[in-house]
Amino acid sequence: MGEKVITNKMNYWKEGNGPFWALAPMEDVTDTVFREVVMRLSKPGNLHLLFSEFLSTDGFCHPVGKEKVVHRFHVNASELALAKRDNVKLVAQIWGTDPEKFYQTAKYIAEETIFDGIDINMGCPMKNIIKKGACSALINTPELAREIITAVHEASDLPLSVKTRVGFKSVVTEPWITNLLNSEADAIIVHGRIQKMMSEGEADWNEIAKAVALRDQINPNIKLLGNGDVMSIGESLTKVDQFGVDGVMVGRGIFHNPWFYNPSYEPDMEERIEALRLHASLYAQTWQGVKPWSILKRFFKIYTNSFPGAVQLRAQLMETNGFEEVEAILNDFLAEQERRKHAGTGADEEAL
Repeated sequence: MGEKVITNKMNYWKEGNGPFWALAPMEDVTDTVFREVVMRLSKPGNLHLLFSEFLSTDGFCHPVGKEKVVHRFHVNASELALAKRDNVKLVAQIWGTDPEKFYQTAKYIAEETIFDGIDINMGCPMKNIIKKGACSALINTPELAREIITAVHEASDLPLSVKTRVGFKSVVTEPWITNLLNSEADAIIVHGRIQKMMSEGEADWNEIAKAVALRDQINPNIKLLGNGDVMSIGESLTKVDQFGVDGVMVGRGIFHNPWFYNPSYEPDMEERIEALRLHASLYAQTWQGVKPWSILKRFFKIYTNSFPGAVQLRAQLMETNGFEEVEAILNDFLAEQERRKHAGTGADEEAL
């Protein structure tokens, strides 16, 4: 391994006071577009860390595969400007099994991207991933997990975190988290489920609390965040108080409410529609010819709910193939709502 890349970027894990509020890395979700939308809908100061989609180190280090995966590290100038304005840190997440490929990928992130930190995925439970021995399967190979962390640490001075679970087929919080606490990681993000559970069942925050107790005994300098089944900032604060974590990472909760990090705000119909319009417009501008339009459709439901005509609007949007169609449908819908309001018929519709 070569010379360590020195970026002199702030180590937010060591210099930040917490609690830390983070949006989880999610495949085909947390790209530069959605991250920007979430920041625009958040109250400044309520969101601290945004994670990229996870990127395969095998794909990155393959001479052909690199072209297919490197777009996951793309950051729009508008997202970067918002992140700097609101002091939100952008974190690149990577996965794989080969320490040397982790090293090469981490060096690229430090030298060629504007990300503020690196996160190693040791938590994804998907079968096509774990059959390669990667992500949550690394819980079964603790020595390799440590080698990977060391390789990333030796690549650069960027803040380094590890996202993981409390076990693979069974709960092994104590030996597994102890292994990570003796590594070079600056932070550990613990999902309160084992791999076998996928996203089913209830996250066990008592196991996360056990990880916190181990941290306090073994390496108090490492930050420890909890993850699992948190649906509001209020719940996040409760988790910090009750279980002693340094912060909370939220995943699926953002799909229930894109305004998650602006908890006292209640968007009306027009604001929901304009948020959808923004998301679709940014997606078209950013990913035309790179990503299929169908990926965007999973987001339509999170904006179109709780107002009259939402179900019908959503059905129309699901048939679209580009932004121009989305914009025409939204404009027609708003015009119809305005017409109904003036005609006095809109108030009788059931909010769906």
